[in-house]
Formats: sequence, structure tokens, C-alpha cells
Amino acid sequence: MGLLAGIHTGKVMQTLDHVLKKAAKFVNHANHSVWETLAQRRNVTRVCSLFKAYSGKRTWKAVGNRLQGPWYLSSDDRDRKIMARKQRKDIGKYSFVNRTIKIWNQLPAEVLATFPSRSHIFKNRVSRVIRSEVI
Repeated sequence: MGLLAGIHTGKVMQTLDHVLKKAAKFVNHANHSVWETLAQRRNVTRVCSLFKAYSGKRTWKAVGNRLQGPWYLSSDDRDRKIMARKQRKDIGKYSFVNRTIKIWNQLPAEVLATFPSRSHIFKNRVSRVIRSEVI
């Protein structure tokens, strides 16, 4: 439990990113990395998992049934937003679903424009957005 709790701390993530940069430098013979950071890959994987739940894939259907649309959309919002659930305890606030809903709602509308798409196409779109922006 101590190791898993420490993974989310900034120091451990910085160390892992440093190892990733050294590996990229070794492989590419360059000082800069064209690889995604571990945090970016984690966010892409989270959003793709939420996509599977939202679109009703078999394994994620139980999670998808509990997702709710927002009760209010402003003029600049899109119709695929998801409402975060209210939580009474911190463990719920930092759960997979609530953390991922924040990232999902920050995605631009172009990513979800042709929504019923295949998961690998969606993953490529999300990966491009997360690499270009800091979400």
C-alpha cells in the first residue's frame, strides 16, 4: 500500500519521467523526447476507458449506466459532457470516474464530433489533444 500511495506523489512521477527522458535520449540519440509522458499516457488510458463505459461496451456497461448528463449546458458546452457525482468522502472525490470526468469534460468538441467511432480512432484523437495541450 505504501508504494502504491507514493506513486501519485510528484517526486515519484518526476523520477519516472526522468527515466523516460533518458530512455528516449538513448533510443533517439536526441536531447528531447517525442514520447508521451507517463501522466499523458495515463490520462489517455483513463479517457479511453471512460469512452468504453459511455458507449456501452460490455465490460464497462455497469459504469456507463451510472454516468449522467449535465443538467445545464451553457452556449459553449457540448452535448457529450458528463456530470460529476457528488461525493461525501475524499475517496469518492479522487476515484477513477470523477477524476476522468474532469478530463473528459475538458476535451474539445472536435474530439467527440463523430462519436460512434472505434476505440483506436478515439484514442488517437485524444492522444493528439493531450499531447498538444496540458489537461
